[in-house]
Amino acid sequence: MKVVIVGGVAGGASAAARIRRLDENAQIIVFERTGYISYANCGLPYYVGGVITDENQLTLQTPGSFWDRFRVDMRVRHEVTAIDTEKKIVTVCGLDTGKTYEESYDKLILSPGAKPTQPNMPGIDSDKIFTLRTVEDTLKVHKFISAEKPKTATVIGGGFIGIEMAENLAELGLKVSLIEYADHLLAPLDFDMACAVHAQMESHGIRLMLNTAVTGFETKENTTVTKTAGGCEIASDIVLLSIGVTPDTALAKEAGLELGLKGSILVNDKMETSAQDVYAVGDAVEIRHFVTGKKALISLAGPANKQGRIAADNICGGNSVYRGSQGSSVIKVFDMTAASTGINEAAAKAAEIDYERVVLSPASHAGYYPGGKVMTMKVLYEKKTLKLLGAQIVGFDGVDKRIDVLATAIRAGMKATALADLDLAYAPPYSSAKDPVNMAGFMIENIVTEKVKQFHHDEVDALPRDGSVTLLDSRTPMEYAGGHADGFMNIPVDDLRERLSEIPKNKPVYVMCQSGLRSYLACRILSQNGYNCYNFSGGYRFYNLVKQGKKQSESTYPCGMNQ
Repeated sequence: MKVVIVGGVAGGASAAARIRRLDENAQIIVFERTGYISYANCGLPYYVGGVITDENQLTLQTPGSFWDRFRVDMRVRHEVTAIDTEKKIVTVCGLDTGKTYEESYDKLILSPGAKPTQPNMPGIDSDKIFTLRTVEDTLKVHKFISAEKPKTATVIGGGFIGIEMAENLAELGLKVSLIEYADHLLAPLDFDMACAVHAQMESHGIRLMLNTAVTGFETKENTTVTKTAGGCEIASDIVLLSIGVTPDTALAKEAGLELGLKGSILVNDKMETSAQDVYAVGDAVEIRHFVTGKKALISLAGPANKQGRIAADNICGGNSVYRGSQGSSVIKVFDMTAASTGINEAAAKAAEIDYERVVLSPASHAGYYPGGKVMTMKVLYEKKTLKLLGAQIVGFDGVDKRIDVLATAIRAGMKATALADLDLAYAPPYSSAKDPVNMAGFMIENIVTEKVKQFHHDEVDALPRDGSVTLLDSRTPMEYAGGHADGFMNIPVDDLRERLSEIPKNKPVYVMCQSGLRSYLACRILSQNGYNCYNFSGGYRFYNLVKQGKKQSESTYPCGMNQ
């Protein structure tokens, strides 16, 4: 059997290695148009920033090492320019020699990946405007910075690469502006959770320009001026364009393969395309979202590696299926971590799912053990079925651990209330006896069993201030004096039982505290005394972050202490 693979990196390289493990006699040829067949995409910004100092560390495998270990013929700087699915032939151009030849195949895997989106804008061809997708791109940026010593940078796009590049350039001492068309960074997060990322970026000197559309560029003397729809002009020494990626599927289209979302390659759950004996994997393919079941494009290394493995299994006579991706991701933002899995509120609304969410601010480990850091966690679930839909976490320690637990729970089809039952490892330096994931489960269980009702930050402004409802802040007077939501009166939870006479029983009571714990306790007191009450989800800490954009303390404090 002769297998030809178009494209290396995650999908193609993993497929090649898997085929060899399953079939020692297969002839395997990989064509890669860049000079690198397997490299760490996600590490590229950190080479620019000097965190990774050795260029060779970006390369996971070389053509030589792949041949030595797997006897796979890796042909770099070779571009496949045409596919004849009837004759089972690909046309190949050697980019260094210019020579064109044909190569036959029994099975073909397409792993062309995606290319940086580059809109047709005035001035976009400037040699000071860079993208970052390949090792070659990275070396260009690194060389420019080393030679030109830029002082200012403009990064366009607030996704993973944009944020990582902004961080690394800022760590190099550049003054960085980050422009994003949407109202918040990191599309997998909801706006409220992204507010913590905004505050973190700004606290490190990065100028954020949200809700801003770029219209073009102009070279003035030695700088590149980025122009916006609002008439703003930002001059900088270097511009990084990171506004997303587009499936690189021109070759598939010309070959007559069926296409899906945004021109992606349509595949079934065995990674088979519409053409016989042709498979496709990675960023170029349309997949099904594991949570919603809807069509999706998810450009992440994990799914690409799994798809390569599945295609290889099926080529070698197996019966493997790809069950979809839930888009689990994590990113470092200076000393902060932001992570998500499943869908966010925007996606739940788009899918017309009747959902609920809980927001909590637990500590990364036991409060009595030094060094605990607070995190903000949001968990979404479907009201009727209690199906877990997604989670988002932003914090400084233990975020990756919790998002992985929640990602596993979603994949396992657990109900949201079952999070309370998870038996998770505990020792004071690592967690609490009631882990943050357990706490999310407890909160959901309380809502489902109607022990408490809740309201959210996007409902606060609409609450009447005409006396028809009672707005209650259950924190200490010191905390209250330091800032509170408009219209909320203050009765500390510890004094509440003795001061119930101050709260009319015939009016709904909306209760807020710093994190949501004391307001929950207040609601339990009130409800058992005949009041109709609602607990504020996330607490004043979260409210202040979303409404004021103020960076919150990393440390945790006992309830009642100023934060």
